[in-house]
Amino acid sequence: DPAPVLRSATAFAPATVANLGPGFDFLGCAVDGLGDRVTAALDPAVPPGSLRISSVSKLSLDPLWNCAGIAADAALRMLGVRSVGLSLSLEKGLPLGSGLGSSAASAAAAAVAVNALFGCPLSPSELVLAGLESEKKVSGYHADNVGPAILGGFVLIRSYDPLELIRLEFPAGRELFFVLASPQFEAPTKKMREALPANVAMKEHVRNSSQAAALAAAVVQGDVSLLGSALSSDGIVEPRRAPLIPGMTAVKRAAVEAGAFGCTISGAGPTAVAVIDEEEKGTDIGERMVEAFLKEGGLKASATVTRLDRVGARVI
Repeated sequence: DPAPVLRSATAFAPATVANLGPGFDFLGCAVDGLGDRVTAALDPAVPPGSLRISSVSKLSLDPLWNCAGIAADAALRMLGVRSVGLSLSLEKGLPLGSGLGSSAASAAAAAVAVNALFGCPLSPSELVLAGLESEKKVSGYHADNVGPAILGGFVLIRSYDPLELIRLEFPAGRELFFVLASPQFEAPTKKMREALPANVAMKEHVRNSSQAAALAAAVVQGDVSLLGSALSSDGIVEPRRAPLIPGMTAVKRAAVEAGAFGCTISGAGPTAVAVIDEEEKGTDIGERMVEAFLKEGGLKASATVTRLDRVGARVI
């Protein structure tokens, strides 16, 4: 039963872009500036070894049905905490169902905050496992959001049983920016998964595998042009999901015509993500993407230009 070293700790976890086109369920990255905050605090009013959620907007206060609560509880069990109780306060910086890893950000921040209270004995991989307990309950057992939310940068999930994560290092001297265009539209993960094919032809599998390999190579080489090309080349998931998001095909076309190296759906959507190597290009590309959502899909949207988050979840 570890003794706490702090009375409270606040952690921030960034938004994430999962799949990145052909990397369905095994590749994702963290993006800077957007994310959730969770404060974990010792609370004598809470029974030892348990927790309660004291503050959150638009979500359940039941820790068994709240992403932050599930992950925090998993971290408590991993730590073997039995002598103190905790309360959590969650500040949502990400909209729900945006395709930017909202549930994973809450889970990651909660696990990191709880770990910090007790001196950070849990490893990053253990924190990802705590986050996966939450993801499993709310969106499925996949780590392409919670992995990069905790580790930062690009993360490849080589195996789920046992969990094996590979952090792909984008070169420090190279610039990479993302244009995120988020429409006012709900794309529930469950519905978007139901659109996927039950079987994939060998030819499609080989083509997508080669694009995913090219994507990983582009990351470690810092080749944004190749990264964008591979990101745009998913032939299995995106073609099934794009028709369910009004205007998505036109948005992708508009982004590339405006100068983006590539564009695809972020996670399950509805956010569209484009990649560039110069921040100055981002505003114009974002405006073109927003215009396409409105003109072709009848959806109002907003655009954000951000860069790669290389750090991941951290105590602030």
